[in-house]
Amino acid sequence: MGKVTGFLEFERNDRHYEAVEARIRHWREFVEPLPEKETRQQAARCMNCGIPYCHTGCPVNNQIPDWNDLVYTGEWQEAARNLHSTNNFPEVTGRVCPAPCEAACTLNLEDIPVTIKTIECAIVDRAFEQGWVKPEPPAVKTGKRVAVVGSGPAGLACAQQLARAGHDVHVYERYAKAGGLLRYGIPDFKMEKPLIDRRIAQMEAEGVTFHYGADVGVNMPVEELAAYDAVALTGGAEKPRDLPIEGRDLDGIHFAMDFLPQQNRRVSGEAAGDVKPILAKDKRVIVIGGGDTGSDCIGTSIRQGAVSVVNFELLPQPPVKENKLLTWPDWPLKLRTSSSHEEGAQREFSVLTQKFSGCDGKVTKLHCVQVDEKIKPIAGTEFELEADLVLLAMGFVHPVHEGMIKALGLELDQRGNVKADTERYQTSQPRIFAAGDMRRGQSLVVWAIREGRQCAHAIDKFLMGETSLPR
Repeated sequence: MGKVTGFLEFERNDRHYEAVEARIRHWREFVEPLPEKETRQQAARCMNCGIPYCHTGCPVNNQIPDWNDLVYTGEWQEAARNLHSTNNFPEVTGRVCPAPCEAACTLNLEDIPVTIKTIECAIVDRAFEQGWVKPEPPAVKTGKRVAVVGSGPAGLACAQQLARAGHDVHVYERYAKAGGLLRYGIPDFKMEKPLIDRRIAQMEAEGVTFHYGADVGVNMPVEELAAYDAVALTGGAEKPRDLPIEGRDLDGIHFAMDFLPQQNRRVSGEAAGDVKPILAKDKRVIVIGGGDTGSDCIGTSIRQGAVSVVNFELLPQPPVKENKLLTWPDWPLKLRTSSSHEEGAQREFSVLTQKFSGCDGKVTKLHCVQVDEKIKPIAGTEFELEADLVLLAMGFVHPVHEGMIKALGLELDQRGNVKADTERYQTSQPRIFAAGDMRRGQSLVVWAIREGRQCAHAIDKFLMGETSLPR
């Protein structure tokens, strides 16, 4: 431990945001990194607890106290090596992870956790700046071929681990570029896409082959997967939760994942195809759903020039502050305000939308009611709100079954996800494995990376009888 009294000497100081009036005028990241001296001081605040509860909050098992100490002592390259030993893409989690590790930090008992996420991001950004991140091709090839279907965080982590173990890995992606929701779901103002491109370049140098425009089970027959010794399905949970009420068929009501990818393609210059543009400019926007996807819709709508943005959440407003003695070190239920919420959205809780109405086939109004804690309408609380664009961001129910999953005849669990356990990751077809949101349901990027790594461990052991890949 570098600074025994660091947590007593230094106050918590996290990264700051560019001012709202400036950041809503562009699509770039707006988080301002801390200077090196300040980052090292923040790392010095780590208490090196006898029981590091931050580990309980980190799905990828980052060795947080270790690299905090290395940063404090200025050993940045060793910190980067340590960080990459557990996390394939810390530049992603350092930007978009909600940091359950910080919620579990012992100092969070006093609401001043170590700035773990900020330090993680500083380590990996410095590693790229200094040229420490290099391809790691295998010394020996195994002669085994593995197909990975889906190039989101689970698929990329799985593919990279398997390639480094010496297998010939082929990734099949239905879109024009790799990244899954990292590229097409998360807005550029939260994570710029060149971060993905440089990782893809690293993976290609490690021997991974990417096949784009390959929608397995649609324009690519599933029979072609038979040429591989093992197959990893990491396509995510893409079936959105709908709101089947009166007026749902009106123009102007869209799923969030029809809206967000369009803007990401505009920013990157990727052709959008023949789809009708969905734009918030000069419109009254209502976002239904209070999670991360809803927040992304808010920030995107504001940058597109929406007249107003209102955010509906079905559940009651959570408490502003959690009861630490009841929740710590677990992830607490409390009110969370994202950077997008701060940019001008009006938030409404305990709201149920009962009907859409419109004029000339276009939505113009939502008919709503307040609900109680049991989601029962409260008599006399009915109200109406005018809208020109409604974005449904209510989460995802399970992977899309049509196409690949049905063609492969895979067994599903009770929630409609591909059935596989977290030890072998095997589906009902022994040669086929599943990981990430396609297996566990919608979740965090950090959980997808964990499952991709563990799935690679399972596949390598399946093919070779043993494995040196970490779980």
